[in-house]
Amino acid sequence: MKKNNVNQKKGAAHAGIGKIVLWIVLLLVAVIQIFPLIWLLDFSLASSTEMFTNGLLILPEKIQWGNYVTAFVDGHFLQYLKNSIIINGLAVFFVLLISIMAAYACRRMRWKLSGLVKTILLLGMMIPIHATLLPNYKIYNTLGLTDTIWALLIPYVAFSLPQGLFLMTGFIDSIPWEMEEAAVMDGCGIYRIVFQIITPMLKPSIATVAIMTFLNNWNEFIMASTYLSTPKWKTLPFSVLEFTGQYSSNYAVQFAVMALTAAPAVIVYILLNKHITKGVAMGAVKG
Repeated sequence: MKKNNVNQKKGAAHAGIGKIVLWIVLLLVAVIQIFPLIWLLDFSLASSTEMFTNGLLILPEKIQWGNYVTAFVDGHFLQYLKNSIIINGLAVFFVLLISIMAAYACRRMRWKLSGLVKTILLLGMMIPIHATLLPNYKIYNTLGLTDTIWALLIPYVAFSLPQGLFLMTGFIDSIPWEMEEAAVMDGCGIYRIVFQIITPMLKPSIATVAIMTFLNNWNEFIMASTYLSTPKWKTLPFSVLEFTGQYSSNYAVQFAVMALTAAPAVIVYILLNKHITKGVAMGAVKG
């Protein structure tokens, strides 16, 4: 009995030490991941002359809130923010709409090519979005779509759709067939079944797809800079380019505009992170 008690105490001590080590490792990883954001905020509140001092971080003699005022006004922040919200909002809407209908068609409707169509759509996950930069530009230039909202919406939706389809099919597979059979017997048509019965049951996956689509497209810049030439539809990352001229030597203001550009995506991720992890985990288990 005494030996068993001693072994139990030793096991509990080892388990406690293991938890402490695990927490230390996780804390170090978290600090490493968060440090670039801390560094960005720290430099954005300092003056440009203080940036050339030694050390990774700066303790500003006086916090320079004027850096953010300059970045907000001269970087045309509100205009580019409005464009980003419109473009990303429409992209999320179309991705959700198409992925729900495509997932239902591939998993619930009986037709010979359903499996092949689903496979072809999912193959889009293997193609990098910027691999289509030049072909898309040639097509848009021929059709007169350059410098329009469609030049960004089409690739944003197309390359977010495979991920949305993958998550939606996993959730649809978990919905009992009996619910749809009962709806058909009650006289429901296909659209009422999809949007009034199936869609409300897909709330976890809808939240996950919407958030991931928004975050993936929010900071995209290469396609926007290639397809857009006028400020009409330029997105938020373009605000950084506004300081390549007269503010090229004012690094503090450049850090401020980068902080403003990153802030919306960071806020969305912090507030809705649990929905992302929950939806992905549930979709993986159900799929």
